[in-house]
Amino acid sequence: MALTRSLRWWSLAVIPALVVLLASGVYSSSIALAAAHPPHPVRPGTPDGAQEVRFSSEAGVMFAGWFLAGDNGAAVIVRHGAGSTANDVEAHARVLNEAGFSVLATDARGHGLSEGHGMELGWYGDEDITAAVDEVLGRAHPPIAAVGVLGLSMGGEEAIGAASSDPRIRAVVAEGATGRVAADKWWLSETYGLRGSLQNLLDAGTFTLTDLLSPAEMPGSLDDAVRMLPQHTEVLMIAAGTVADEQLVAERLAAAAPSQVSVWVASGADHTGALTTDRHQWRERVIAFYQDALLTPRGDR
Repeated sequence: MALTRSLRWWSLAVIPALVVLLASGVYSSSIALAAAHPPHPVRPGTPDGAQEVRFSSEAGVMFAGWFLAGDNGAAVIVRHGAGSTANDVEAHARVLNEAGFSVLATDARGHGLSEGHGMELGWYGDEDITAAVDEVLGRAHPPIAAVGVLGLSMGGEEAIGAASSDPRIRAVVAEGATGRVAADKWWLSETYGLRGSLQNLLDAGTFTLTDLLSPAEMPGSLDDAVRMLPQHTEVLMIAAGTVADEQLVAERLAAAAPSQVSVWVASGADHTGALTTDRHQWRERVIAFYQDALLTPRGDR
């Protein structure tokens, strides 16, 4: 009888723990697998008036995108979010081009018409953006003297990472960027207590599995990236007004590099929806930021 009772209590204690452990494993492994081996989204064609381009990285990966020529001597590389293509950032590219900037919108590796193995956390992005900078600065018509990057979600995280190691990137607009490694998420426990701590544990397992499954090298954290920015590089973080976590991340990055990182919280906007929600504000803030960072002589700023 005593043995039966002990087994019953043991079952009541252990079985729920095993269920939680199994569920956590399924959660982490499914996210890791999706991030490391995503489907290849299709880009149907090139927007009207844009020039289709092809270029390669030093490692020989061939990338695709399209180019809109401007007339002010500066260019902005535009990067889309996970699971999309260059065509999904056409509206942003058009606003920049209308203001005189040349624009190169690129399909991320393994997305659209770009070759290679995709990675939904953007771990290849730093290298891929550097290849795009090479392409832009190598163009003769029109000649480009200054380069910035604009990225949405995954693309924003990639842009921050690339700017930390490529001094040719003088300005970054990152909209909807939150994090791409476990170290980007540790603030969750400070903000949300036990719930945040549990999420940190899940994230640690997820990113460890992703690192094992993906051929991409895990990058450093966004906090480290903004601290490593070249002195002349500036970042504008755009956070959705309806997404509190985006605002918290943006403010943390600004605190890590207060002289180089500024924040705009787009009131009423959803994730990466600032342009759709308030086109006038987006245009005014983003164009002014790039004009100051890319077109104004440094001695006059």
